[in-house]
Amino acid sequence: MDMQMLTEGPILTRREGAILEVTLSRGKANAIDLATSRIMGLAFRAFRDDDSLRVCILRAEGEKFFCPGWDLKAAASGDAVDGDYGVGGFGGLQELPNLNKPVIAAINGICCGGGLELALSADLILCSANATFALPEIRSGTVADAASIKLPKRIPYHVAMDLLLTGRWFDATEAHRWGIVKEITTSADLLPKAWDLARLLESGPPLVYAAIKEVVREAEDMRFQDALNRITKRQLVTVDRLYSSEDQLEGARAFAEKRDPVWKGK
Repeated sequence: MDMQMLTEGPILTRREGAILEVTLSRGKANAIDLATSRIMGLAFRAFRDDDSLRVCILRAEGEKFFCPGWDLKAAASGDAVDGDYGVGGFGGLQELPNLNKPVIAAINGICCGGGLELALSADLILCSANATFALPEIRSGTVADAASIKLPKRIPYHVAMDLLLTGRWFDATEAHRWGIVKEITTSADLLPKAWDLARLLESGPPLVYAAIKEVVREAEDMRFQDALNRITKRQLVTVDRLYSSEDQLEGARAFAEKRDPVWKGK
């Protein structure tokens, strides 16, 4: 898939400058089947590989549903739960390797199961006040696999286990309290706020963002000193590229000259 804009189908895309907006648009609930997951994977891979794009916003059509996750009706019709989700795994994000650009999720309405796991694959999450969340897989006799890996590392262990073991619903205020979402907005302000944040990131240094994402990803299961040694010895690709870049010199010059830096991403 190239980065031509998608204007129909279960996934819609549009770009403004270096920002790509990806919209899940599949019926009233925005549930994801295998075909949709594969299209999403291609879209996010194209975003990753396009040097002219710096930031992505993930959102959904409508105000009632962000995404309930897996399409159970499609599964009942023959879609395998353990089928080929495409590049990037379910929803195209959570297993996509080397995605070193910021992704913002804008959550409206119901966000549960695989939909919440998809949102957790973003770097920053905004939500509207009407957003509600849950990991209800326990009630259908299965495991919220990605959430079981991610949540206990991001929020207090006992809170994560409460959400995973009970499958209970929680609202935007509780999601914000535990740091799952960055900010709560009105429904009308959700997309403008997401775009404001995306434009802020668009104006920043892309090579630094790439290094941050790789360092965070690689260091997750490493001891502090081991991770720091890999950085200082320039053993991470993005760090080595940053330390040899024009942008790093530009940052120092701009500071010395008391002006805003002009980032080129090289």
